[in-house]
Amino acid sequence: MQILYAHEISGEPIQKVTDSILEDFRDHPALYKFTEKLVYLVATKRGEFDGYIEPLLANWEMERTALLDKILIRLAMCEILYFEDIPPKVSINEALEIAKLYSTANSSKFINGILDAFLNRMKAAGKIVKSGRGLIDPSSH
Repeated sequence: MQILYAHEISGEPIQKVTDSILEDFRDHPALYKFTEKLVYLVATKRGEFDGYIEPLLANWEMERTALLDKILIRLAMCEILYFEDIPPKVSINEALEIAKLYSTANSSKFINGILDAFLNRMKAAGKIVKSGRGLIDPSSH
């Protein structure tokens, strides 16, 4: 979240921001690799995620949505779609907890509504093949 927020605010290249913020995590290769993958997927697929978000904004506009809320929604969507080993509910709950700490009073309700609708749409479209505790269903391969 910090990397994507700093990138949006500063306009600095994503690599420069990532290197700066993740400097202290180089001794933790798994955490570094996960964070770097997540950040780059969100940054490169931003248009895709925003395309999912916009239709879910009932009587609202993307430009009026708080930047931090958009980032948290994009991060959760990315985990739901591209990180097979993370249960969708874990991604959603993480976004909600971060929103409660760092965003507005109503952000967690707003984010939950968007992500819940997104998850239901993706399941209905067959784009999510996670099952059980959120792990990939072995029978789907």
